[in-house]
Amino acid sequence: MSLDVIGAGMGRTGTYSLKVALEHLGFGPCHHMAEVNANLEQKELWRAAGQGQLQNWDLAYAGYRSAVDWPTAHFWREVSDHYPDAKVVLTVRDPEAWYDSVAQTIGLMMDTAGNDPQSFGVAVVGNGVFGGRFNDRHHAIAVYEEHNATVRATLPPERLLTYQVS
Repeated sequence: MSLDVIGAGMGRTGTYSLKVALEHLGFGPCHHMAEVNANLEQKELWRAAGQGQLQNWDLAYAGYRSAVDWPTAHFWREVSDHYPDAKVVLTVRDPEAWYDSVAQTIGLMMDTAGNDPQSFGVAVVGNGVFGGRFNDRHHAIAVYEEHNATVRATLPPERLLTYQVS
């Protein structure tokens, strides 16, 4: 089984709703950060990916037809290269509202001072995505905006759907 749909949108951009919609439309099961947090094997795979040691995307996505949220959003380029026939959905929202939402929820797992540096949230998202500087609002928003711009500039329009969720 290979991925049919890849979500490149960062967490807190409607990714869980997209997961539910994709599964309802027959593109399930859909990989989401919730699966990583609930599964030790997934945590280990994605921690390895965060350290540049994941060599087998098919293993990471075994049994899934779609994938959204982190960690997929961080590795969207590698994953979309590996699954060239998959369509990509970039979920976006207002950057300020996005930051506030992340800071009050999953951002708490990215704090490198208060959490295990080997944890999935710190290793892949906190350090991998935000360079350990998620608490720097200006930096985090700049990373978010650059991520979205890079996805849009890289993928051809026939392969990419950008969805403004709010």
